[in-house]
Amino acid sequence: MNVWFSKNLGDALLAGTSLDHIRALFVSAYEKSLSPKEMALFVRYESEGRLHCEVSIYFSPAAVAVAEAVNAIPCNQPSLDGLELLVGSEAMWPAFRGKESVLDRR
Repeated sequence: MNVWFSKNLGDALLAGTSLDHIRALFVSAYEKSLSPKEMALFVRYESEGRLHCEVSIYFSPAAVAVAEAVNAIPCNQPSLDGLELLVGSEAMWPAFRGKESVLDRR
């Protein structure tokens, strides 16, 4: 299964508690799964011209159980633009090959 998942946490000023909760769920699942290289949680802060930015998180396909636990929705693989690895495997960056050079984002 190669489906990504996303969840918008809303205003970045108010998203801290939700983000911490999701990160804790992810870390627990990640460690129980013996830290698979296909499992990662990404975050993007998006402003789109608004005064405050919103927080969106993206779950790699291997993080499906955590995504479902927080009611994330299926989505396409996110673009690299503004994407940050929140927690999980650095080995996920090559999955973005073809969208933009991994070296360009560093």
